[in-house]
Amino acid sequence: MTENAQQQPTAPSTELPTQYAPAEVEGTLYERWVERGYFAADAKSDKPPYTIVIPPPNVTGSLHLGHAFQHTLMDALTRRKRMQGYEALWLPGMDHAGIATQNKVEQQLAEEGKSRHDLGREEFVERVWQWKEEYGGRILGQMRRLGDGVDWSRERFTMDEGLSKAVLTIFKRLYEDELIYRAERIINWCPRCLTAISDIEVEYQEDAGELVSIRYGEGEDSVVVATTRAETMLGDTAVAVHPDDERYRHLIGKQIKLPLTDRTIPVVADTHVDPEFGTGAVKVTPAHDPNDFEIGRRHDLPSLTIMDEHGVITVHGPFIGLDRYEARSAVVGALKEQGRIVAEKRPYMHSVGHCSRCKTTVEPRLSMQWWVKVGPLAKAAGDAVRDGRVKIHPEDMSKRYFDWVDNMHDWCISRQLWWGHRIPIWYGPDGEVVCVGPDDEPPTGEGWTQDSDVLDTWFSSGLWPFSTLGWPEQTEDLRKFYPTDVLLTGHDIIFFWVARMMMFGLYAMDGQAPFHTIALTGLVRDEFGKKMSKSNPNAVDPLVWMDAYGSDAVRFTLANGANPGADVPIGEDWVKASRNFTNKLWNATRFALMNGATVEGPLPDASEMSATDRWILSRLNTTVAQVDAYYDDYQFAKLADALYHFAWDEVFDWYVELSKTTFFAGGEQARVSGRVLGEVLDVTLRLLHPVIPFVTDALWTTLTGGESLVIGEWPQDSGFRDKDAELEIELVQRVVTEVRRFRKDQGLKDGQKVPARLELTGTALAPHEAAIRQLLRLQPEGETFAATATLPVAGATVALDLSGTIDVVAERKRLAKDLAAAEKEKAQATGKLGNEAFLAKAPDNVVDKIRGRLAKADEDIARIQEQLDRLPEA
Repeated sequence: MTENAQQQPTAPSTELPTQYAPAEVEGTLYERWVERGYFAADAKSDKPPYTIVIPPPNVTGSLHLGHAFQHTLMDALTRRKRMQGYEALWLPGMDHAGIATQNKVEQQLAEEGKSRHDLGREEFVERVWQWKEEYGGRILGQMRRLGDGVDWSRERFTMDEGLSKAVLTIFKRLYEDELIYRAERIINWCPRCLTAISDIEVEYQEDAGELVSIRYGEGEDSVVVATTRAETMLGDTAVAVHPDDERYRHLIGKQIKLPLTDRTIPVVADTHVDPEFGTGAVKVTPAHDPNDFEIGRRHDLPSLTIMDEHGVITVHGPFIGLDRYEARSAVVGALKEQGRIVAEKRPYMHSVGHCSRCKTTVEPRLSMQWWVKVGPLAKAAGDAVRDGRVKIHPEDMSKRYFDWVDNMHDWCISRQLWWGHRIPIWYGPDGEVVCVGPDDEPPTGEGWTQDSDVLDTWFSSGLWPFSTLGWPEQTEDLRKFYPTDVLLTGHDIIFFWVARMMMFGLYAMDGQAPFHTIALTGLVRDEFGKKMSKSNPNAVDPLVWMDAYGSDAVRFTLANGANPGADVPIGEDWVKASRNFTNKLWNATRFALMNGATVEGPLPDASEMSATDRWILSRLNTTVAQVDAYYDDYQFAKLADALYHFAWDEVFDWYVELSKTTFFAGGEQARVSGRVLGEVLDVTLRLLHPVIPFVTDALWTTLTGGESLVIGEWPQDSGFRDKDAELEIELVQRVVTEVRRFRKDQGLKDGQKVPARLELTGTALAPHEAAIRQLLRLQPEGETFAATATLPVAGATVALDLSGTIDVVAERKRLAKDLAAAEKEKAQATGKLGNEAFLAKAPDNVVDKIRGRLAKADEDIARIQEQLDRLPEA
């Protein structure tokens, strides 16, 4: 079990409001927790550390259900470890979110009729800082609403001074180790955000396009290529065919005329070409397609850039100044006039990349950028999982991780923005290139300029597990809390964030991985399993649900759906059900307090307890053990389900109800049961606290007089088990359940009292007769008692006198009608299944449906016949 509350400054109160009002409890309670420093972690403590760093939300963001889901699970893990005696640190903070934040401020400027260029770089960056102070960080306040037990004294921001120093330090180290370099490569370019974006910031979707077939060259020296991007032909520098394709062997090495231009281009042989796809010949545009770029490198082809940063054509007179989509139509029109279109345009669905920030179609573009050479870093990140230093949970998610780190391309880290960590490279007047670290003075003098680009946001957030603890300085926080214990995050950002942190952590921290476990969750979906989106009507603001049902209800619903790695469906009805659970917890605890539940004094000896007392304590310890095992395996759905059913079903619906006669009778046995009930409530509230912290803390402090459950002790399994008591109460439950079912079948109302004779002598049920009568609304026999229905169950007999409660004649008539209908259904189903001709023609699903009808009819007949047999003769 557990010791009593660590601090009991006052005797526990039995007073609770008649109804639980979350809005009156949650805000005040959270501020009390923060003011008292419950969430602050002490690096000097001799307690074992437990560390989680929060995936830093964007400074532009607000709390959505995905945040609420993951924060609930991280908070539950941290709260439990704090209660177990760990120095628990859950470190909060925000990401500067380069593109998203810059877009916000540029939109604001546009409303004023200005652009960032009107302000200049320095003034624009200052404007962004002002925006951040005024509007940014809204999500941090929303995290408080949810109950996040984070150490606010350690809140960090990826652009603050300490983290900026970490960025400069690791950039210089990587640069000096030749793991950062500058090169001209094909990148994903967003014509709206006007910056490069990484592969993982591109969202692909099936878009409707038009496939057009174009003839290059003349006569026998001609070839047909098909494309959805006719405008890029202006930048073609070759046509490629497969070296083994007999159709084009005579063309390999020849020059052919490129339509609409005065250029000729070669036909090259490359194994990348699929001879079975289309015509087996492809146009090669090295400056505007990543596959073509690689073909161009293999064959020393020139790369011609034909568009500017806005996606506007910059070459070939008639098309100069046209947007890429305008140019597409214009080029096709010009080709038609020359008779070069050999097949009419036809609809074509194809996968097209879009900027994840603004949804603009991405343009592949040849550009000079900064890159991280990921080969050795990615290998180290893969090895750390393979050799067991880092565990991925669930284990079957490891394949996705390896698929990424084992095939990772070099990472483009430069962004053509003004908001972010500016690349610390300086260029001199004579071609000098100098990397400036945090302790270096930048070069000065005429002609020296700093690189204008900033670093990808994921570069700084990849340092998060150690930069937030003071790295590159060897701080007490770093020594105490690194490596962190678990990274809990969605499987959708394995590539964005997890792999980056693994690479940087292993590199910067001498091979010490940033976390021991990567616990991957699924994504939150609506109750029908559909993805939630702001553009769909199914998107839900969790704050609306918190206002309506309380934060605990939202948290419990999310935890209850959290199976490792699996997506989480959630609907409002489920939140209402969780609200009902918190209300049940409140009302049952209130009843218990009013009827003698207490934590005062030691638990009575088992010999003083009733079987009911011993049963609930045995079930309690089993539940403690189950919940611990589920926590250690990140099985949040199972632990929430176990706690729900233990609290509602076993404690409130059975133990409290079975004990009511004891409490009403008073005396020594009532005192014993009151102490047992107090213990059960104490431990149950402790077990529930990490998931639903508000209502449990309010109830527990009232029950125990303790200061707060946040600093309470986590319960331990005492080892107490009583199988005999468990079997005895199972018999009681069977009797009550069976008689309740019979009452319902007979149409009796729940509160309707019925005279009954209980023959329990010689069974384990005898001591529970008063409780059984109470639960089943069974009156004593009385002088005129006549048994009209007899139920043998669990080795006992319950005889009921229904003469004054139901119309036997009418009930027999109703049941006879139902029985006839069920027998008719059975006859029809049996007939069809016995018809060989029908079985030979009917689809399998139809036959299965009829078999199901037959099985249901058999069940109905047996049930109705049993009800008839139990009724007295009319």
